Amino acid sequence: MRTIVLTLEYDGTAYVGWQSQPNGLAVQEVVEKALAEILGHKVHVHASGRTDAGVHARGMVAHFHTETNLPLKAFREGVNTFLPYDIAIKEVREMPADFHARFSARGKWYRYTIYRGEVRSPLVRRSAWHRRGNLDLSLMRTAAETLVGQHDFKAFRSSSCVAKTTVREIFSIDVSTDDEFIYVDVRGSGFLKNMVRMIVGTLVDVGLGRRPVEDVAILIAGTDKMVCGQTAPACGLCLQQVWY
Repeated sequence: MRTIVLTLEYDGTAYVGWQSQPNGLAVQEVVEKALAEILGHKVHVHASGRTDAGVHARGMVAHFHTETNLPLKAFREGVNTFLPYDIAIKEVREMPADFHARFSARGKWYRYTIYRGEVRSPLVRRSAWHRRGNLDLSLMRTAAETLVGQHDFKAFRSSSCVAKTTVREIFSIDVSTDDEFIYVDVRGSGFLKNMVRMIVGTLVDVGLGRRPVEDVAILIAGTDKMVCGQTAPACGLCLQQVWY
């Protein structure tokens, strides 16, 4: 039995997320159907995590098992012919039998993109949050530093999150700018449902002067019933890389 590992890129706009579910079309479902065309049998693909509806990926990692003798290049070239234009397999590797896309992962990197132009841009509407206003990047960076390290992020999760523990470690949060774009790069051991989007929404509130930097420490401490900021739209979030 071979363990085949895929690195995928996709535009999540048209999908209900990565994981197959009854309420709409998921990326996982599309990928599994394309693989079945090449393999001649159904296969279950295990991903490094779940991206929510409308969230994109540049480096989603997933694996599956098969007994086929197809060369690795055939998986990439063959399966891509059966995938729609908003999903692509970028890389294929073979790993030892004990590899697991989710449980072997050591960390993930998410990037959130904010477009701050005066007028909305139809060309970036699927990949960035159009947020007008003068954002104070210095305040956002100061607030972000408070989140780095191992903390209980229960204030930064959606009400539907079912994680057994809300403790996560953030390795770094970088806030940078390139002309009309602001990038929030979050690297960590793992993330709760909507965690990155809620972090970004809170940082934006700080940057706009809607709440003080000190609120972030209070949210992490959990000593107050204070709620975090708005949940940033899904369109601006992209899974960049998974580390092993």
